[in-house]
Amino acid sequence: MSYSIEGKTAIVTGAANGVGLAIARHFANKGANVMFADMDENRLAKECGQETDGGNMCYFAGDLRERLTLANLVSATLDAFDRIDILVNGARQMMPTEALDLEDSSMETLLGQNLMPALRLSQIVANRMIKQANGDSDRQLGAIINLSSIASRRTQQQLMAYSVSCAALDQMTRSMAVAMAPHRIRVNGIGFGSVMSASLKDRLKSHPDYRREIEAHTPLARIAGPDALAEAVQFLASDGSGFMTGQILTVDGGRTLLDPVAAPAH
Repeated sequence: MSYSIEGKTAIVTGAANGVGLAIARHFANKGANVMFADMDENRLAKECGQETDGGNMCYFAGDLRERLTLANLVSATLDAFDRIDILVNGARQMMPTEALDLEDSSMETLLGQNLMPALRLSQIVANRMIKQANGDSDRQLGAIINLSSIASRRTQQQLMAYSVSCAALDQMTRSMAVAMAPHRIRVNGIGFGSVMSASLKDRLKSHPDYRREIEAHTPLARIAGPDALAEAVQFLASDGSGFMTGQILTVDGGRTLLDPVAAPAH
């Protein structure tokens, strides 16, 4: 079974930095056509602007919380590469929650950032995958991968809204997998921790002891680079995972095997 994604077209959101950028670059290096999507146009231009002319990389900047922006993203991808085979919903935000503060708006903010854009973009892309099938009833039409977190299964008061948004994304993954299965579109997710995301990198700068705490609660005793996650995403995007759908693949160095409540869920 092949894990190749060569010649396929992928949209990767959250692709201006961290994990999303690593996935998008990994896909491009493996021969896929990749649309890097994010809100940060300056960072997108810096990371891939010089490689977009006539190559297999393009970028799109916009607020993915807006429905029109999502439609424009899909249109831009079709203009550049003619089709869409893979969607990686990697745009996410983390912020603290004051659980007893009646004015705290983190739940609305994170559901609006981490869940709804992934849902809406998945719907648009899935409809496009069905349309471009042109009566082909023998092969899979596409793969959608949602990036979540082990926070969806852990209880930390200060990350309540983030944890809820990740749990909602996991359930959306399972529900959409069932809904899209008759159309031969697979939907899977990755719940990750102990991977060097942009938010974790920022946290380590201000809290040097945080690395030791994470490593102490990780059986593999290290923080993985984002390329380790990119390899897992490629697997879920490839035909090698062709009989997998509705699954949340855990990539955390064993963190959730220990699951101490007080340990940080990054």
